[in-house]
Amino acid sequence: MEMRKPIDEEAAWRAVMARDRRADGRFVTGVLTTGIYCRPSCAARHPRRENVRFFRSGTEAAATGLRPCLRCKPDEVTREAAALGKAFRLIEAAEALLPLDALAEAAGYSPHHFHRLFKRATGVTPAEYARGKRARSMIDSLESNGRVTDAIYDAGYSGPGRFYADAKARLGMTPSAWRDGGRGETIRWATAETFLGTMLVAATAKGICRLSFDEGEADLRRRFPNATIERGDAAMADLLRRTVEAVNAPEKPHDLPLDVQGTAFQQAVWRELGRIPPGESLSYTQLAAKAGNPGAVRAAGTACGANNVAVLIPCHRARRGDGSPGGYAYGLERKAALLAKEGWKG
Repeated sequence: MEMRKPIDEEAAWRAVMARDRRADGRFVTGVLTTGIYCRPSCAARHPRRENVRFFRSGTEAAATGLRPCLRCKPDEVTREAAALGKAFRLIEAAEALLPLDALAEAAGYSPHHFHRLFKRATGVTPAEYARGKRARSMIDSLESNGRVTDAIYDAGYSGPGRFYADAKARLGMTPSAWRDGGRGETIRWATAETFLGTMLVAATAKGICRLSFDEGEADLRRRFPNATIERGDAAMADLLRRTVEAVNAPEKPHDLPLDVQGTAFQQAVWRELGRIPPGESLSYTQLAAKAGNPGAVRAAGTACGANNVAVLIPCHRARRGDGSPGGYAYGLERKAALLAKEGWKG
């Protein structure tokens, strides 16, 4: 008979307190005072530790007389995982965008329920996930110096017209420009003084594509070697002024136009960063969970590092699980200054 490793109850309790979705399906939490069992990630109020017992499955919990929670429906974890796995495989294999109704039917859910389930798990809608998958395929083809037309069809687009309709919003520049280091694009830049030091702001016609410190024109030219790099003119003065105000008051919301691109998961992480209230922070583990992929803790950190518009997407509000500040592209002193400006008490 196979000997199963006992549940690490301290680790299980930490997962419950963190509402860690990674633990869903690994065990259930039995609450003796209410007579129910829940997923570790259940959103209900936490029970007292002395009233909790851990079970490997809902079947084990039910055998003791407990019943499943009607809020988190712990017995549906396996079904949801199977449904999402099937949806991911269909999206990855499809040559064109699949209708929501078709994905939902294949997964065994109503369209509305499936849409909500998918977004909760990934942080994006099925259509956004599929578009991100196609855009990533396109970028991979372009960066390997393939022909643009071939890359369009290889990525699953029905033709150039459909790709170009989607590419501007996702890439911020034409596919040839992406492949050729910004060829044909004009990027204007300027610098200004902030409480963090000299700031560089670079923008395309669409919005800010780079906000950094300790950088200059030479750094932009390395990033976009074939773009037209120009010093900002009077038309950029208002954008620069508003950016200085946003950086000097990071605790206030801003409506600056941004031209940033990333994978579907990176976009989900950036969106969650923007939702962290000023004066608060989240660990990379919490960010990954909120972005819909609890196991992608390292990728959440990488997404913070890939943020090209520091402060405007507040990656300074991310920290390590032990409470330490973690890294920051422009130095931990600047990260500490930003957090202090926002009133962080950590």
